[in-house]
Amino acid sequence: MARRTAIVTGSARGIGKAIALRLIQDGYSVCINDVPSATTEIQDLVTELNSSTSTPSSETDPSRPRAIGIAADVTSSTAVQAMVEETVKQLGPLTLMVANAGVAQVKPLLDVTEEDLEHVMSVNVKGVFNCYTQAARQMIAQGEPNAAAGVGVYKILGAASIVAHKPFPTLGVYSASKWAVRGMTQAMAMEMAPHKITVNAYAPGIVGTAMWEEIDAKLGELEGRAKGESMKLYSERFVALGRTSVPEDVAGLVGGFLASKDSDYVTGQTMLVDGGIIFT
Repeated sequence: MARRTAIVTGSARGIGKAIALRLIQDGYSVCINDVPSATTEIQDLVTELNSSTSTPSSETDPSRPRAIGIAADVTSSTAVQAMVEETVKQLGPLTLMVANAGVAQVKPLLDVTEEDLEHVMSVNVKGVFNCYTQAARQMIAQGEPNAAAGVGVYKILGAASIVAHKPFPTLGVYSASKWAVRGMTQAMAMEMAPHKITVNAYAPGIVGTAMWEEIDAKLGELEGRAKGESMKLYSERFVALGRTSVPEDVAGLVGGFLASKDSDYVTGQTMLVDGGIIFT
């Protein structure tokens, strides 16, 4: 097996954690990243992963840990650059970047402040831009991927959303940020193709995470429902499969397909994993 190394941002919990777990199960060594305030959660997860016997690596390199943890704010280009450099130093050449970190906001557009706009765009757009570009620079500097060892292309992945295909009311700024991720992914895919780097995004729907619990609470305030009712209502009304997604559903697409050699001929796509909310 090739030495495969990934960074997954926003992976101390939720979708990012599920993606990191799937990657490790499939033989990757992974940098667990989240904001500095989540340092304890990061280190607890890294300790769990490196001591676990239930997530064996398929690579035979006992000197390399399954996981390392780096607290870094993705809105800082220098912090992302330092994270990439430290990951390569500890784990080896970077073969996959998963720009998963993001924030949501539920607020009618006429109530959105400049500070609201700057915060959401800084994390969801600038953060993805920083991860895309810093990862790409590192991958280009590494030279051709080692096809003989099973790495035909380098891969960059970003977190979009169903709202990158169809905006939702009261999620206007969040929707705009995810449309930006979709557009950036397409442009980056075209520019990186000559370097044997594919760039794709994944678009989750209604997922049972802390982020969606926050969305549920805010929707309940605006639309007059109790906590938990909005997520249940939206899942039953809009999801063809009739249930709320779990993080592992997203990890199956990201880790099982987009991070695998089976997706080597796929680039510039934003792939839905929403149980049948949006049909394209």
